[in-house]
Amino acid sequence: MTITKRLKIGQVSDMLNIPAYVLRYWETEFPELKPDKSRAGQRLYDEKEIAFIKKIAELRYNEKLTISGCKTRLKQQNKRTNQQQLLSENTGVILQQIDEIKKGLQDVLEELG
Repeated sequence: MTITKRLKIGQVSDMLNIPAYVLRYWETEFPELKPDKSRAGQRLYDEKEIAFIKKIAELRYNEKLTISGCKTRLKQQNKRTNQQQLLSENTGVILQQIDEIKKGLQDVLEELG
């Protein structure tokens, strides 16, 4: 089991210069953002959630997108990532098949020669 450092909402707020109320609001708008909570009810953000918050902040503040625009862009990025992953997986299978065909052709050439 990997133990990752988790930060409280105030720490994340200070680190990223994003008000805590904005982080809480983003939790309602982005279902991917679901920090665990401590027994006392404190939100605890892990590295993955902090990276996601940084993406939202980049889109919202630097690219000046609305929340709706951020959602659309994140969906597009996620779709591209999934397509790239599928392509990568398929490329491995295709290369393996090419190697098998090559070996088969080399065997045929040896039998003929």
